[in-house]
Amino acid sequence: MSKETPALFGKTKLLEGQIDEFLDKVAEGAIYFERGITIFLEKEKVSKACEEKISQITTLKERCKELRRSIVNTLYSEMLIPDFRADVLRLLTDLFSLLDAMGNNFQALMIEQGQANQMEERITQQEIELTIKEFLELVKVVVKSVETLIIAARNFFRDPKVVRDHIYQVRVYESEADKIGISLKKRIFSTNLKFSQKINLRNRVDAIDAIADKAEDVADELSIYAIKRTL
Repeated sequence: MSKETPALFGKTKLLEGQIDEFLDKVAEGAIYFERGITIFLEKEKVSKACEEKISQITTLKERCKELRRSIVNTLYSEMLIPDFRADVLRLLTDLFSLLDAMGNNFQALMIEQGQANQMEERITQQEIELTIKEFLELVKVVVKSVETLIIAARNFFRDPKVVRDHIYQVRVYESEADKIGISLKKRIFSTNLKFSQKINLRNRVDAIDAIADKAEDVADELSIYAIKRTL
């Protein structure tokens, strides 16, 4: 009979609940990120709904900061899991950085909203629709990489042996995001936009794609944490 790895916080329900809530908030932020960008691109302007999504992400970030501080205090004051404490704290920090990146990128996209209006004057409506469609595909795949990473993180605390399967999926999503990003940048640079506008749009694509890159980096670290837990 194989030896099962016990839950990391099996006897500390409060801490377990806080970590679950933290992971919930990051996953929730990914949903708001995807929905917010979708609304923005469909309306081609900053709407009240877009502002609401930014506000929701900001609220989630504040709550995650509170949870992280509380988790740190509990881990050290109760002298819990000294062998894995640093891994847990690093994981929470990295996951928060993903939530922060999603909020910052969405905010930057809205600030640069004038770019969308300039595009209408220089490229055809068909080109606009194709570019928007591909941009939304990129966002969707990036969000899937984050959501899958959250699933892997949950399993790290409960069943580290299955973390590897989810990490593999994160890598697949990251690879797909890279492919979409390259295709999208080629489409942007084939238009009649000013070069400065092309660079601006390219930077937006790279910033979104970088979220999937970060998710893969966190997944690689998580795979090491999970292996340590099963030893």
